[in-house]
Amino acid sequence: MPAIMTMLADHAARQLLDFNQKLDINLLDNVVNCLYHGEGAQQRMAQEVLTHLKEHPDAWTRVDTILEFSQNMNTKYYGLQILENVIKTRWKILPRNQCEGIKKYVVGLIIKTSSDPACVEKEKVYIGKLNMILVQILKQEWPKHWPTFISDIVGASRTSESLCQNNMVILKLLSEEVFDFSSGQITQVKAKHLKDRQVYLMCNEFSQIFQLCQFVMENSQNAPLVHATLETLLRFLNWIPLGYIFETKLISTLIYKFLNVPMFRNVSLKCLTEIAGVSVSQYEEQFVTLFTLTMMQLKQMLPLNTNIRLAYSNGKDDEQNFIQNLSLFLCTFLKEHGLLIEKRLNLRETLMEALHYMLLVSEVEETEIFKICLEYWNHLAAELYRESPFSTSASPLLSGSQHFDVPPRRQLYLPVLSKVRLLMVSRMAKPEEVLVVENDQGEVVREFMKDTDSINLYKNMRETLVYLTHLDYADTERIMTEKLHNQVNGTEWSWKNLNTLCWAIGSISGAMHEEDEKRFLVTVIKDLLGLCEQKRGKDNKAIIASNIMYIVGQYPRFLRAHWKFLKTVVNKLFEFMHETHDGVQDMACDTFIKIAQKCRRHFVQVQVGEVMPFIDEILNNINTIICDLQPQQVHTFYEAVGYMIGAQTDQTVQEHLIEKYMLLPNQVWDSIIQQATKNVDILKDPETVKQLGSILKTNVRACKAVGHPFVIQLGRIYLDMLNVYKCLSENISAAIQANGEMVTKQPLIRSMRTVKRETLKLISGWVSRSNDPQMVAENFVPPLLDAVLIDYQRNVPAAREPEVLSTMAIIVNKLGGHITAEIPQIFDAVFECTLNMINKDFEEYPEHRTNFFLLLQAVNSHCFPAFLAIPPAQFKLVLDSIIWAFKHTMRNVADTGLQILYTLLQNVAQEETAAQSFYQTYFCDILQHIFSVVTDTSHTAGLTMHASILAYMFNLVEEGKISTPLNPGN
Repeated sequence: MPAIMTMLADHAARQLLDFNQKLDINLLDNVVNCLYHGEGAQQRMAQEVLTHLKEHPDAWTRVDTILEFSQNMNTKYYGLQILENVIKTRWKILPRNQCEGIKKYVVGLIIKTSSDPACVEKEKVYIGKLNMILVQILKQEWPKHWPTFISDIVGASRTSESLCQNNMVILKLLSEEVFDFSSGQITQVKAKHLKDRQVYLMCNEFSQIFQLCQFVMENSQNAPLVHATLETLLRFLNWIPLGYIFETKLISTLIYKFLNVPMFRNVSLKCLTEIAGVSVSQYEEQFVTLFTLTMMQLKQMLPLNTNIRLAYSNGKDDEQNFIQNLSLFLCTFLKEHGLLIEKRLNLRETLMEALHYMLLVSEVEETEIFKICLEYWNHLAAELYRESPFSTSASPLLSGSQHFDVPPRRQLYLPVLSKVRLLMVSRMAKPEEVLVVENDQGEVVREFMKDTDSINLYKNMRETLVYLTHLDYADTERIMTEKLHNQVNGTEWSWKNLNTLCWAIGSISGAMHEEDEKRFLVTVIKDLLGLCEQKRGKDNKAIIASNIMYIVGQYPRFLRAHWKFLKTVVNKLFEFMHETHDGVQDMACDTFIKIAQKCRRHFVQVQVGEVMPFIDEILNNINTIICDLQPQQVHTFYEAVGYMIGAQTDQTVQEHLIEKYMLLPNQVWDSIIQQATKNVDILKDPETVKQLGSILKTNVRACKAVGHPFVIQLGRIYLDMLNVYKCLSENISAAIQANGEMVTKQPLIRSMRTVKRETLKLISGWVSRSNDPQMVAENFVPPLLDAVLIDYQRNVPAAREPEVLSTMAIIVNKLGGHITAEIPQIFDAVFECTLNMINKDFEEYPEHRTNFFLLLQAVNSHCFPAFLAIPPAQFKLVLDSIIWAFKHTMRNVADTGLQILYTLLQNVAQEETAAQSFYQTYFCDILQHIFSVVTDTSHTAGLTMHASILAYMFNLVEEGKISTPLNPGN
């Protein structure tokens, strides 16, 4: 082998690429082997040769030699790739006789290979690739250049079963490739072209295919062939004329002949599901027959007393798929035609049996199957509720326990819905707010990653259970209360059971009458607190605590109406803030912030029986409440208290509260600033820098919640904060100068950058919530620009903070005209130096990239006159950068670029004098660049916006808005 390898390196490339010589098959086999089994330079050389050969315009002329004489399967696949390439990219330019030649050759090869059953089994993959190539040819040729294709393939199928089986696969692929409109890459013109093909096929040819399928289904004893035929039929069902489905024996053949045969039952049930999904009104009887016959067969295959959950968990793949297909069939049929079955009294029992199956399948421990069933239960509950939304069951207190005026459809489904309620309560998914979970090892831990799948499932289950509760509140309460008693008395106690029950209780917030809600909740919380006392062990207590917190966070209406209870709950949360078990403190802080947002006013008013507002109590004890929390938990706590303070309407009282609220962080801040005044090197101490970062984060979260009134706190630390910013910036620059850019990865430098970033975040956060633009422009902006701009410009690229750009964008968006005069100064400092960071490629500095264009967009929208005031060379740079933006592969940047361009064109049109010289200099240029992205397939996402811009530009010309010659050079 090595000898061959070295020989390859010298001659192979030249020889294989020389089309005057005969193709040396052994040499080609060796090169292909070298690609798959060689290494290093050898492998690279093989790759290069094969790529060049494949790209050679005449390569396809050698494919027949390769396929006929090569002994190596990989070489044959390579030959087929060459062929596929020519069909996809050069078919339209080949002379007709060559197209015919290729076509004939491929058909001959398929017939030869697939006529022999042994060969079919052995060379499955090879035949599969040949089939795909034939379909690629058909996409180019049929029906225009190959009108007889269907009759050809049907005729050939009658000659041999093994050939027929492969032809079924080709027809299936054809259906997927040609009639599947969902592939996303189809333009309207192409869709119309396909529609024409479909009509052509239906009117002229489909009966032949259908007769062939029917013939096989009725007469063949060859199981693989029958299976392939059913698979092909399945692909056809979503587009063939309905007469073939409903006016033939198709439905009864599927049900009587194939549904109860294990080998065919899955594909048969899929076919029946596809038929069940058709929504037309003229075939009612056929749908009824479909339903009753399928149910009859089903009861024989899977008796109604089967424990489907158990059967599924012990079943083989094939059996599990059958259960999943069954759920799809029932869900599809009942959603589309449930009303039709309901109306017929003689089918009531069959309907109940179908619902019984749905309930049994809903118990299967497999999320995907449960989602299918859930879709139907949600549909049913929503439909019954919307039919008469106001005839919900009255409160059991008012009506005794009878159901008054229950609408007849609801009455019909009552017993089923009760079981569905039990199902929802027992299987409720985990909501987003719950952070304390049981992991796979059975330990109770904090969850760090959000499980989006579980959150979506929870939302759908919650919606379903809310509908079900509206339909019969008393039944929901009965189920939940019983389940809770079984937790307390221990008969059903487990973490999983308690969790699902509490998540279900939390999910129906707002679905009951207020009085019922009150009575119910008091019982629930009392029972859970009792359970917390009764159970020993930290894990048990953590799970119960997390459930109490989740439920109280879900019922703000109840908390707002019951101050005593609200106060007890908040004090309980403060207790949990000292509980060091994984996740409990996080959840306590998250629940606290949720309650603070929903009940904020109650904390700043003096409540009945209290001597002062509760906010005062919190601020008096803030030190002891937060002493066991981690920094990020403290930040959440501060944000929560901020919402309460933001609800105080008396300005003097509010200012006093803010001072008290920020007392702790301010004490630490003041002492650091004092030390720094004496010795600035304290700002190089890692612990000090870390503390500064944490204090600023606290301020950021507090400001987010308090809003504009936070100005009193911001003003107190503003100038010191900007001085710290400048000082740390100098430290970072000095470190980079001394040790190179790698130093930015060191912990101390990263902490310093955190302080800079949080400073900018605090300022931009407050500006975006402020309500006095003039005051901001006069008092806050000048010192900020002074501290930030020159620093940004002077820094090496790696040390520039992208937040400088986003802060400027926020200030421009908020202050608009008040800051137009400062734009040239801002542009001088940040524009060119940032552009040089991002104009080398589309990847580096992604944050700077995004924020740079957000700043451009802000100036363009709110301070457009500033663009007209900058020097022409700089304006050209602005325009170049906009063009650079919409050529990006980063979708958000490209979208922003297009948005800026569109707004810019509209703004320019308003400026009579500037407009004409703008058009003369840039109009054709812009047009050219837009065309370059319109024709680039990687930019299809922006097509709508491209079209809007082009339409706008053409319109300017059509309406005579452009009076200057556009291309004076020519």
